[in-house]
Amino acid sequence: MSIRWGILGAGGIADTFVNDLAAAGIAVAAVGSRDADKARRFADDHGITTAHGSYDDLVADPEVEAVYVATPHVFHEQNALLAIRAGKHVLVEKPFTVSADEAGRVLAAAREGGVVALEAMWTRYLPQQARLREVVRSGAIGEPRLLTAAHMQSLPTDPQHRLNDPALGGGALLDLGVYPVSFAHDLLGPVAAVAATAVLSDQGVDRRTGITLRHANGATSNLFCALDTAGRNDAVLHGSAGRIEIDHTFYAPGGFTVLDADGEVLERFDSDEGDLRGMHHQALELARLADAGELESPALTSDGIVAVMATMDEVRRQVGVQYPER
Repeated sequence: MSIRWGILGAGGIADTFVNDLAAAGIAVAAVGSRDADKARRFADDHGITTAHGSYDDLVADPEVEAVYVATPHVFHEQNALLAIRAGKHVLVEKPFTVSADEAGRVLAAAREGGVVALEAMWTRYLPQQARLREVVRSGAIGEPRLLTAAHMQSLPTDPQHRLNDPALGGGALLDLGVYPVSFAHDLLGPVAAVAATAVLSDQGVDRRTGITLRHANGATSNLFCALDTAGRNDAVLHGSAGRIEIDHTFYAPGGFTVLDADGEVLERFDSDEGDLRGMHHQALELARLADAGELESPALTSDGIVAVMATMDEVRRQVGVQYPER
């Protein structure tokens, strides 16, 4: 179950991903950037043999079997389609695209091409998330009723930074809010109603966004994200017979505690990834699917990817965030 990776984009998130792959013994065959010098520096830093000065050359490389798309959000659709049309599997950095429509087009192309397309929402593939799903399904906390989760950071305020630029899909929601939104979809299922409010920047992107979701099963999620305010980034799922307290940072390797209605501990789960951040699990899942000839991951299906994007589309509509030419 091994696969040779090509890295499309040579920025910070690509650096983190490749570090985890290397530590886990997963092969990276090549990196591609629109800047040939940047690609070469990235390759040298990570011991990668081949550096390409264009994305076209990367996806055409016969040594590359799967492509990790690590460019800004607004380029995910075109970059993923480029790789898919070259017959490569794709792992697209979260958020999968900017909208549900874009996500649908990428996933349709992958199905037609018979290749795997996954969102690099790495939390979904962590061992602790698999156990969380089992605990919720087991009824250990009774009927799930309320999830609270936040992803709050203090990030650059430079208007030219991609996080603050509408043309690059800036704002708290797509970069940070996707974590609690995806988490809520994962643990509580489909969303029936969305209510959102936000504080927007002078550039028109959301600095801070609050979201309430009513799920089809009757549960509620209260979610928050912020670009300009650091937080603990923990989460709690309350049920009719107890609760699950997920340690900070809820979306990263760590642990959680299951308690009954009286506060007695029923289970303590801890995950130790050592020096790894945990991003290799998503690469292993893509390799497993490719090896088995399967196109859908139970951790995050194609329908699930589109559903998360649709929820964020509605949030953006309600708070008034618009991206140029979209």
